Amino acid sequence: MTQLQFGYYPGCALHGSSCDYEQSLRAVLDVLGVKLEELNDWICCGASAAHALNHKLGVALPARNLAIAERDGVTELFAPCPMCSMELLKARDAIMSDETLRDEMSQTVELPLTGNVAIRNLIEVFMQIGQKALSAKITKPQTTLKPVCYYGCLLTRPSKVVKFDDPEHPTTMEEFCRLCGAEPLDWNARTMCCGAGLTMADADTVKTLSGRIISEAVRVGANCVIVACPMCHMNLDLNAAPSLLVLYLSDLIGLAMGLTASQLGINRHFSKVEAK
Repeated sequence: MTQLQFGYYPGCALHGSSCDYEQSLRAVLDVLGVKLEELNDWICCGASAAHALNHKLGVALPARNLAIAERDGVTELFAPCPMCSMELLKARDAIMSDETLRDEMSQTVELPLTGNVAIRNLIEVFMQIGQKALSAKITKPQTTLKPVCYYGCLLTRPSKVVKFDDPEHPTTMEEFCRLCGAEPLDWNARTMCCGAGLTMADADTVKTLSGRIISEAVRVGANCVIVACPMCHMNLDLNAAPSLLVLYLSDLIGLAMGLTASQLGINRHFSKVEAK
């Protein structure tokens, strides 16, 4: 089988506050033989505030990373943070649909731009690996976990840009839970907002919004919340109920492959329910 390879845009979170996420995904992708080539000299995509302050800056920052990917021959760029992947997708669509803007951005970032780079999130990377290849690596099915899958705002929205799964009732993470031996529970909070980037600016609002999600998970009998976003993980992990473990999707897959909590970085999470 040909080895899968992706360009890799970690964004600020995975080299900072959510380095446990990078540890997890790298550990799992290494077992699966997937190669990541981190972009050389990538910059912040501006996801937290640039688009609200200056429209062209909001396009130029992610466009610079797209141009680096094109320069280095990357055709598929893996951005594990949904906020980053959404900003990259928005910039790509903007420069592909507006020749004048494309020329302006090429001059601004000092590299030629066409927009011909596919952007992949974590779930899409696992979809490309395929259920057959993943199943072959499952040695420790996680039958004791009763997960709910939390997609948050940006994995599926805005639907015209992201074009991933059903924006209101996504189901792709549930498929991977079943593959890992865990039967996901149905619930009503899979795409509710957790408070996103307000963690520091408005902690009370984040606590309220995340608390609603946690309460719904407890109500349906879950002992685990599965996420694929570093910001969502932080907000839910900080506010988790004592009975809940908050895991990245890569954590769940890694545990099912026989990797340990310390290999995956689960031991660094705030929620401390034991992962079997």
